[in-house]
Amino acid sequence: MSDFEMIRGIAKKTLTGQSPSGDWLWDRSCRIRRNVDQICRFPEPAGKATVIDRPCLITAAYFAESGYTQQSAGAKASGEEILWDMNDDSLYSISTRIVTKQLTNVLNNTQIDKVNTIITNSANRFTTMTEAMILSDARNLEDLGTVGLLHELRRSILQGKSVSDLLDSWERKIEYGYWQARIKESFRFDPVRQIAEQRLATATAFMGQVAIENNVTDLEKKVSKIS
Repeated sequence: MSDFEMIRGIAKKTLTGQSPSGDWLWDRSCRIRRNVDQICRFPEPAGKATVIDRPCLITAAYFAESGYTQQSAGAKASGEEILWDMNDDSLYSISTRIVTKQLTNVLNNTQIDKVNTIITNSANRFTTMTEAMILSDARNLEDLGTVGLLHELRRSILQGKSVSDLLDSWERKIEYGYWQARIKESFRFDPVRQIAEQRLATATAFMGQVAIENNVTDLEKKVSKIS
């Protein structure tokens, strides 16, 4: 077993073993890692660094959100689910401590410091660290599109909110330009920003259909044609 295979195994055990939302969190982290893999292939990020430290970057992708497991430490006994409401500073502070604890016997101190620096700098919109910029885009992309809507829907259900509540929240974000501002300000690389815009368009169409079904507009039109 290579060190990287070992790291992946430790990450999976860490994310799934302590949280009632572990499978969801592990699945999300795997998508973020896949985002990272593809973003690294674009010319733009490759041109910003002589060499991208892919092993440390991929490790950071797996562990960047591991702090969520600690948030739900007391929720498991009560059957409650994690609500993903930590701010970035708290999340990354816990995540980097987890990296240091879990990977001490796998990575050397320099590598651990590099992984933790990538994680913390990914929350800094002014960072010039290429690996941190890639991780930031990979995480932000996870929140766009239909997968992002699934995250939002899951959060709403766990909080006891209705479909109407979800639609109201979406419409407010559209009204105030939340998504467009996020796409403009959060993404570092143009190709990823373009994908984010495509995903937003898909999500908008999906939510339009949800609104139609919630308001039974399609049924109303059918009735009006018959009558």
